[in-house]
Amino acid sequence: MDFIDLRSDTVTRPSKAMREAIFAAEVGDDIYGEDPTVNKLQEKCAALTGKEKALFVTSGCLGNQLAIKAQTVPGDEVMCESESHIFNYETAAPSVISQVQMVTIPGKNGAMEISEISKRVRSSEYYFPKTRLICLENTHNRAGGTILPVENIKAVSEFAVKNGIKVHIDGARIFNASVETGISVKEYAGHADSISFCFSKGLGAPVGSILCGDAEFITRAHKWRKILGGGMRQAGILAAAAIYALDNNIERLKEDHKKAKYFAEEISELDGIGIDLPSVQTNIIIFGCSKYSRPELIKSLKERGVAISAGSYDNMRAVFHKDVSMEQVIKAVNIFKEIY
Repeated sequence: MDFIDLRSDTVTRPSKAMREAIFAAEVGDDIYGEDPTVNKLQEKCAALTGKEKALFVTSGCLGNQLAIKAQTVPGDEVMCESESHIFNYETAAPSVISQVQMVTIPGKNGAMEISEISKRVRSSEYYFPKTRLICLENTHNRAGGTILPVENIKAVSEFAVKNGIKVHIDGARIFNASVETGISVKEYAGHADSISFCFSKGLGAPVGSILCGDAEFITRAHKWRKILGGGMRQAGILAAAAIYALDNNIERLKEDHKKAKYFAEEISELDGIGIDLPSVQTNIIIFGCSKYSRPELIKSLKERGVAISAGSYDNMRAVFHKDVSMEQVIKAVNIFKEIY
C-alpha cells in the first residue's frame, strides 16, 4: 500500500543529499565549543535572525523552555495564546522547569489583541505575580498554520517594551510564514527578544532546533541547556543536516502550501466537512467532520492508506510536507471522497 502520511511535517526523512552532508560533517566536542559545524550553524542562524548569538538545541520544546527559563524567575507570569503549542503540547513544562504561571488569552487565528493583553498585565502590588514574558507562535499550529500578521507582532512588541515585558517567538515554522508573505525571518525576529525555530519539520532535517537572542540571554540559556541534559558532544552530524536544510529546503516550502490549499479546497466541498478556507495559509489544515467522529475518520482513512492526526478538541489535522508528492495529495483527496 502506498502510505500517505499527513500526520505531521515531523515525519520527513533526510534526503540522500542531506545524508551525504551528515556523512561529510566536520565534528568536534560541542561541550567545549569545538564542533565547527555546530558553530557554523549557530553563526548562520544568528545572522538569519539578526540576533547576537544562537544556541543549537535538540527540540523546539527545549528551545521554548530555555527561552522561558532564561527570561523569567520563579513566581513570574507568562502570557500566551490559549491554543499555543507552549501551553498545550509541552507537558506543563513552564510550571515544572521555570516555576512560572501561564496566562492564556484567546486569539483570532492565533493572534492576540493588545486590548486583551493589556487588561491582563499585573499591577505592582506585592500579592500579584510579575508579568515577565509574552510568547507568540508563528505560524500557529492549532489555528491551522496561520501566519501572525507582522503588524500584530510589532504592536505586541511595542506594548511589551513600554511595559518592561520580554517577547519570545515560537517560530517552529517561521520559514513557512516567511516564504508565504515575503517578510524575512530577520524582520519577524526583530520584534522579539528571542526566537526559536525547528529544522525537523518542513525543513526536513532529522533532529534539532535553534534558539536566538542577545549574548547574555544565550549564555543563560546555554547553562540551562546543560542542566536539563541537552548538551551534546559531536553534534556536527546533526548540525550539518540543519545547514543543508537552510541552504536547500526553504523556498520549496511553497510547494507544501499549494498541496494544502488544493486538499482543503477539494474536501471543503464534501457535506459535513468544516474548513475555514481563508485560514489555510501554509501547510497545515484543521478541519471538522460532522459525518464521522474523529476516531472513526482517522481509522477509516488509515485503513485506506492515509494518515491524519488529531487537531484540536474535535477537529482533525492534515499537514503537508516534502515527503508527500502532489500525486499522493490527489490520491488522498480521492480516498477522502470515497469514504463520503
